[in-house]
Amino acid sequence: MSGVLKHMMEVKRDRGAGYVILVDPDRYDLAELSEQADLLSRYADLLFVGGSLCVRHDFGEAVGRVKQASRVPVVIFPGDATQVSSHADAILFLSLISGRNSDLLIGEHVKAAPRIRRYRLEAIPVAYILVESGETTSVQFMSQSLAIPRGKSEIASAHALAGEYLGMKLVFLEGGSGAEKHVPLEMIERVREYVSIPLIVGGGIKSPEEAGAIVRRGASFIVTGDVIEKNGSETILREFTAAVHAG
Repeated sequence: MSGVLKHMMEVKRDRGAGYVILVDPDRYDLAELSEQADLLSRYADLLFVGGSLCVRHDFGEAVGRVKQASRVPVVIFPGDATQVSSHADAILFLSLISGRNSDLLIGEHVKAAPRIRRYRLEAIPVAYILVESGETTSVQFMSQSLAIPRGKSEIASAHALAGEYLGMKLVFLEGGSGAEKHVPLEMIERVREYVSIPLIVGGGIKSPEEAGAIVRRGASFIVTGDVIEKNGSETILREFTAAVHAG
């Protein structure tokens, strides 16, 4: 194990859990991307960059701005095969195993793989699982996939275990950008009991208290995006970091 995945495992070992902030290039001007990366990387263990679409900027230039200003590893969280850049430290090789859209199980991966190899990016295989969050989110709409119902922890657990058996290194339970509710605590706990690989949880996490509770139920990494975009003060960043690391 080397590179970013090794860093993630070291964060998990040393801090109990890791705090990740998602930067969506469509939400900022290029100059703001540099400023945000500098600020956010003072508190996050990693930065994810990506979104369902990237229409405002050239994706590679946006990633470059974030990477140049960041103090922590920068990882692409791709919406599709176009979101690949040589400027990042790694890319999440996401397989949407909760859905049955073949493009997001293997199709986009085939398109992206040669560029990932050419750029010598570290590819981290991730079992990506959408969970119903109270409303249709961007990722659910764009992926044309059904989310796992909130009350069906056994279905989520079986999907996560299948991802582990397929050789994926991480499980990502995702409520989606702008989710009304975060992934249920009971589901997080059940999935944690079912798999041995680290668990990422994101979407709908609105407070440090919620982040801490999710860590206590078994999450290895917490991802926030919208809440930081709306209130990215140093106070709230400090509170999220403390809650995740103390969880």
